[in-house]
Amino acid sequence: MSDRFQVLVKDVMAKPITIAKSAFVSEALEKMLGEGVDPLIVTNNGTVIGTTSRAAIAETLGSRKTQALKATSIHVANTVEENFTSAYPDQSIDVLVPLLQHYKLVVVFDAEHRLIGQVTAGDLLKVLRPAGGLRDVMEPVHTIQGEERAVHLRRRMLDGKIDRFIVEDGDRVLGIVTETDVAKALHAFKDLVEGIHQDYRIRNLLVRDIMSAPLISMDADTDVSDVIDLMLKKNISSVPVKRNGRIEGVVTRSSLVQAL
Repeated sequence: MSDRFQVLVKDVMAKPITIAKSAFVSEALEKMLGEGVDPLIVTNNGTVIGTTSRAAIAETLGSRKTQALKATSIHVANTVEENFTSAYPDQSIDVLVPLLQHYKLVVVFDAEHRLIGQVTAGDLLKVLRPAGGLRDVMEPVHTIQGEERAVHLRRRMLDGKIDRFIVEDGDRVLGIVTETDVAKALHAFKDLVEGIHQDYRIRNLLVRDIMSAPLISMDADTDVSDVIDLMLKKNISSVPVKRNGRIEGVVTRSSLVQAL
């Protein structure tokens, strides 16, 4: 039996990070950004009922139904994704691979079904890494112009189920924009702009106004383990891959787990 199968879930799991369904989304987003996690485990009277993610919060904050509401008055209950997966501490980490290929987080319960931990792609990648080069673990790159409106970006994310875009000005790379950037921008608008003015202001918000820069990228010849180490050290979820100065793909935590 390989070393891979001798490592148990309890050896890689982290402390569970939770949020009550009665909490406000502003608190949930602040905890996600502060702890560097996504998603959060949502509880109700101590019982796990699902998860909430930055993408779910962005979708709720951008909804017309919440247009007149501040982020400090919208409850986490409105963003809960009830479909989640779980494992037990004494199972082999091999059970985590197919689970994390479909979910962003695995909830860990003890024999009495009490919450004792969680495992994310980052936790798994600390001990288990895919073979091959960066081209074997890359996702296609999606680009958007910096002068595009943020509402168009959000629509492309929702319609195409795309969680990140490389931002360009013509052929020049400016940065990257992710679900996190969208959630942070919408949260800020909810707090700073009156409800009656939000729709107009949001519709005039540009991608370059909310993107993250400068872009952290790696050369296509870089070892996969070095890219994983960078992602874990910087607590980032993706790294664009360059060859001859041009971006040819993106390595994400998800694409790395898919390659296991």
